[in-house]
Amino acid sequence: MKIKTLLLYICFLSYFSLLLYLLFFSAYRQSVEGEIAYNLVPFKTVGAYFHSFGGFSLTDPFIGNILAFLPFGFFLPTLWKMVDSIYKAMLWTFVLSLSVEGSQFLFRVGAFDVDDLLLNTCGGGLGFGLFWFVRKTWLTVKS
Repeated sequence: MKIKTLLLYICFLSYFSLLLYLLFFSAYRQSVEGEIAYNLVPFKTVGAYFHSFGGFSLTDPFIGNILAFLPFGFFLPTLWKMVDSIYKAMLWTFVLSLSVEGSQFLFRVGAFDVDDLLLNTCGGGLGFGLFWFVRKTWLTVKS
């Protein structure tokens, strides 16, 4: 295995470990432990966020969901050649997000929110877009 590939896998595993920690074991998750909450209405949470909008912040759940899954969308095509389109990247991100949301609900360490699925999937799509941009830019610079 090439050193570059090994480093990419180490970065991915570090990112994924941090993501799982934040989604299941962080202090915030412990504070909502035991609650049963869900939202199955698309854009309900996002709409409420923008209704009380006071400006963007990196700590906002709206921004946080997108940023949390952006690296996943970047790593997918970098490490697995079969993920060669934004649709595949978004599908894999959706599957991961659905697994996370379902597990959080099942283990009662968070709410199942369809808006989280949408935002996380958008984050994966943006990550793939970033990968595509970096790849195109890198190829242009190399030539």
